Amino acid sequence: MLTQIKGLHHVTSMAANAQENNAFFTKTLGLRRVKKTVNFDDPSVYHLYYGDEVGTPGSVMTYFPFANMVQGRRGAGEVAETVFSVPKGSLGYWKERLGNHGVDGVQDRDAFGERRLRFFGPDGDGFLLSEVEGDARQGWTGSDVTAEEAVRGFHGVTMRLRDGGATAELLKFMNYEEVDRQGTTTRFAVRGGNGADVVDVEVLPGAAPARQGAGSVHHVAFAVEDRAAQLEVRKALMDTGFQVTPPIDRDYFWAIYFRTPGGVLFEVATNEPGFDRDEDTANLGQALKLPRQHDHLRERIEARLEPIID
Repeated sequence: MLTQIKGLHHVTSMAANAQENNAFFTKTLGLRRVKKTVNFDDPSVYHLYYGDEVGTPGSVMTYFPFANMVQGRRGAGEVAETVFSVPKGSLGYWKERLGNHGVDGVQDRDAFGERRLRFFGPDGDGFLLSEVEGDARQGWTGSDVTAEEAVRGFHGVTMRLRDGGATAELLKFMNYEEVDRQGTTTRFAVRGGNGADVVDVEVLPGAAPARQGAGSVHHVAFAVEDRAAQLEVRKALMDTGFQVTPPIDRDYFWAIYFRTPGGVLFEVATNEPGFDRDEDTANLGQALKLPRQHDHLRERIEARLEPIID
């Protein structure tokens, strides 16, 4: 069992408009933009990170906003919903706030003994706010959302699969244990994890395959403390038969990737070095930060990127 894994690190999705995406997460959900950079493989596209004050692992939602990208199609073989943790008693506030901001699909959707609120992002992204008792993490209070209502970080994700058997075995190998079942959904959790430590697996054998596009989750990342722990995880996964990439320097963490039996792309990311490695905490997410290999192209990149107005 990979006890080095303590929960989620980040979730990365795709969008069709950077400005709209930024406004939704910073103005509607009240998260902090902790980094404004570009896609390592396509520097003409932003990579935007939103989270708590410092971008604590387990709080960070990230996006590649590809201009005018076709919307994804929901189905099997994807992370269907990302679940955020909010304080007990705050869902009334959030229901009113989301309604006032014109958010689509807002509805009560309780599960596993939790009060929850389901809604959609600008590109049809599936989200839930869940009242989680005992979550002591502190949300970002630099917006107009107070500490009593602020998003604490992730609670977890829901994967939608045609067959959950092999993925269940993988999750158990990754330090998750089955803790509950409800209908077609099985809940897995890390005991004593980082707060973002729940994965729900919904099995729908007849579902059509998902098609990635705007509003789709590109990959979900799990957290390990450092590079030594990551190398241990990589070796164990490869010994089990998974094809795992070498560690890749993503400036703010090191990443390895592998494809799961259900088709979802998993990443294992380090908690180090963090988002303050090139910006002080007070100014996180303000300046455009470029990967070292693209820094010599700054003038050209800045000319192609549409400015984001906060």
